[in-house]
Amino acid sequence: MKPTDLRGILQYIPRFREKTFIVAVDGGIVTDENFANILLDVAVLRSLNIRVVLVHGAAAQIKILADEKKLTPSNLDGTGVTDADTLKLSLTAANRLTHEILEGLSANDLRAACTNAVIAHPLGIIQGVDHLFTGKVERVDTEMLQTLLAQGIVPVVPPLGFDGDGKTYRVNSDGVALAVADALKAIKLIYICSVDGLVYQGQLIRQMLLGDLEGLLTAHKGDFLPEILSKAQHAAAACRAGVQRVHVINGKVDEGLLAEVFSNEGIGTLIYANEYQQVRKAMKKDIRHILMLTKGSVATEELVKRTRPMIEKQLADYYIFEIDKNPVACVALHIYPESKKGELACLYVNSSHENQGIGRKLIQFIENKSREAGLDELITLSTQAFTYFQSKGGFLEGTPDDLPAARRDKYEQSGRNSKVLVKKLSKPA
Repeated sequence: MKPTDLRGILQYIPRFREKTFIVAVDGGIVTDENFANILLDVAVLRSLNIRVVLVHGAAAQIKILADEKKLTPSNLDGTGVTDADTLKLSLTAANRLTHEILEGLSANDLRAACTNAVIAHPLGIIQGVDHLFTGKVERVDTEMLQTLLAQGIVPVVPPLGFDGDGKTYRVNSDGVALAVADALKAIKLIYICSVDGLVYQGQLIRQMLLGDLEGLLTAHKGDFLPEILSKAQHAAAACRAGVQRVHVINGKVDEGLLAEVFSNEGIGTLIYANEYQQVRKAMKKDIRHILMLTKGSVATEELVKRTRPMIEKQLADYYIFEIDKNPVACVALHIYPESKKGELACLYVNSSHENQGIGRKLIQFIENKSREAGLDELITLSTQAFTYFQSKGGFLEGTPDDLPAARRDKYEQSGRNSKVLVKKLSKPA
C-alpha cells in the first residue's frame, strides 16, 4: 500500500485518533536531508488527531562539535561517563537540534514547545566508576506533556534531564523515549535511526514477539548490530512496560514513517507485546481480500482461479489470517463427509509476510479443524508448492485415487495435473 493511498489509511484512523505516538529521532537523522519529510509525516499524523511527542538524540552532533574543538568526548550516547566538557558539548548540540526541530515544525504550521519534562538524578557510581554528569530518568512530568498535547502542541524532548536543584544531566535518548512512552501510556513508540531496523545475524527482523526478542537478547545479544542493540533493549523494555507496539525504522527512507504506521507490511521492525494475530472465519466483506491476496498466484497458475460467486458459495469453508485486523493470508477447508476426508485449499500468504511461519500455522489450524470434524485424512493439491507441503506440513505424495469421487471428477476436468498430497490424521489425545 502506498502511504498516500487514503483508502488504505482510512482503516487505521479510528484506532489511532486521540492516541499518543512517541517519535524518537537519532541526532544523525535530524540533520539528514530526509528529516524535512519526517516532519511532514508528523504533520500528517497531527492532521489525523494523533498526539505526537518528539524525542531526539544528539550523539552525532556531540562528535562533530568535539572534533571542531579538538576534544575527546568521554561518552556520546548518554550511557557512559559524562565529564564537564562533554556535558557542555551535549548542551550545545541538544539546543541546536531542538531549535532546528522547532523551525521544521513551524514550517509545517505545527505548534511546538521544548520541554524540561524529564526529571533525572545522577546515574552515580557503577562498579567503582563515577558517571559524573550522566543522568537516569527519575520521572516524567506527565501533567506538563498532557497539557501541551491537549492544546495541540507537539512537545520536543531533548536528551537532557533536570533535577530539583536546577542541575542538568546527559541522558540516553532511547531511555528518555521509553520513559515518556510509559508515562503517557503511548500506543506506539517509533525509533527512527540510520539503519533499516533491528538487524540480527545480518538479517532484518520484520516482526517479533516481545518474548522472542527477550530470548535473543538474553542468549545472543552480541549477534545484534552494535549500533542497534540499544534500540532492541529499549524496545523490549517498552513492550514490557505496556507500550503495545515499538517500531524501528530507517529515517533516510522517504515517507518511511507513514509507510510504517499506515501499512500492514511496514518498512522496518515491529516488536509487539501480545499475540496480535489471529485466524478467523471469512466474512462476505473478505471475498475482495481473498481475490486480491491470491491474484498473483492465480496468474502464475500456482493457485486455481476462483471467482467471487465460487468463493461466496463456499464462504463457510474459508478462513482469514489477520495481523492488526488486516488480512495477510487465507486458507480453506472443504469437507467430504462421505469419505471422512478434508481438502486443504487456497493456502496463500502475502509476500510481505513470507518466512514467518504463517503458512505452517494455517496448515496446523486446518489439521485441527479436520480432527474436530472427525476426519481421517487431509488432502491437498499443488502444482508448484508440493515440496513445501511435504517438508513443512508432513504430507506424502498420493495419487488421484486418494481423492473423494466428487473431487476426482473436478481434478480430471481441470487438466492442471496437480500433485495429490495426503496426510493421515492422528486422533487427538
